[in-house]
Amino acid sequence: MVIKVFLATSSGSTAIKKKQQDVVGFLEALKVDYAQLDIACSEDNRMWMRQNVPEEKKPANGIPLPPQIFNEDSYCGDYETFFDAKEDNSVYNFLGLPPPPGSKEGEQAEKALIVENGTHAEENPDDSIAQVEEEEEQEEEELRQLEDEEETEVQEEEEEEGVEETQEEEAE
Repeated sequence: MVIKVFLATSSGSTAIKKKQQDVVGFLEALKVDYAQLDIACSEDNRMWMRQNVPEEKKPANGIPLPPQIFNEDSYCGDYETFFDAKEDNSVYNFLGLPPPPGSKEGEQAEKALIVENGTHAEENPDDSIAQVEEEEEQEEEELRQLEDEEETEVQEEEEEEGVEETQEEEAE
């Protein structure tokens, strides 16, 4: 899978240039295999990009501006959606690529694989179920201890109030 980044090498807009540099720089930092396709020098690239950006993703004037990002023929998004994915640590998901092991996004994906009973798909379910049950029992025991402590405190407060009332009555 090759990521395609549609750029305009001769853009007069500094904002577009900065956005393009941001995307390319980040992809290089992640060591993602990508291809730069210039829409300023190639009418074919420009037409392909414009035709393959989904209608709902096109701006009001109907002409999408670079950078536009694709995974082969699948549209990933523009700079704003790329930036959001970058902020959310989900660039690999945005690009339609598997995250490398050890990355933040890889850890998030691993957590997403945890099924409701607390097991990983590759773990022995019986071991995980026993572990979850043990954790639940510990939590219940802690709750019982907290409730007992609160009940004891309430009883002590009531006793103190009773003693104070008795002392006040005796003083009168």
